[in-house]
Amino acid sequence: MEMWMDTLKVIGRILTILPLLLGVGLFMGKRSIGELPVFDFLVVLVLGSVVGADIADPKINHIHTVTAIIAIALLQKFVVWLKLRNRQIGKMLTFEPTIVVFEGEMVEENISRIHYSLDNITHMLREQKVFALNSVELGIIEPNGQLSVKLKNANEAVTRADMGFSYRGGGYDIPLIMDGQLQPDLLTRTGRDMEWLHTNLGTHNVSDVFYGALTSQGEFHFTLKDKQTEPLPPIEH
Repeated sequence: MEMWMDTLKVIGRILTILPLLLGVGLFMGKRSIGELPVFDFLVVLVLGSVVGADIADPKINHIHTVTAIIAIALLQKFVVWLKLRNRQIGKMLTFEPTIVVFEGEMVEENISRIHYSLDNITHMLREQKVFALNSVELGIIEPNGQLSVKLKNANEAVTRADMGFSYRGGGYDIPLIMDGQLQPDLLTRTGRDMEWLHTNLGTHNVSDVFYGALTSQGEFHFTLKDKQTEPLPPIEH
């Protein structure tokens, strides 16, 4: 009889835990599921441990598991908020993008530093449909461990410029301002100074800018904080 009661408890816990996890997953946002940076990976790992222990052992008080799941979700949202408010904390809690291919050549120092092998890089390049290393201008390992590839201009798909249509720029962005915080090292490395920046910002201050970047073609563009955007396209499922 006790065995049947324990079985019913396990089934009941599964029926209550799964909807709760679904709600928590939606609350935490698709970034936690789709990208899995380090902290979010740990959150998912802990959630799995808590839920696994609760389902496998009917003697565990179920309400404690529910409380733990909600507390973990709230902690994750708080840390994400903290990372958005303070870029230095964000850097401490995640990895920085790392350039592993530049101008068709592997960057050995960076590849060794992040403990990737050449097999890893070549495999990830093939996943991006890149089979010739010398066709790559930039290859970047993102904080989530995935590889982003910028092909050389000659190897890119046909663009508006190729077709003779109006040219809208190109290349890659170098972020100089992130959420009102200037990146002085990048400003210096691009050969620009504060006078140049203030000239391009016009009447705006650095603290007014949500995102400001210099393109590889030398064009500067920025987005102001709290800017009222026009209605977004109705992309829904």
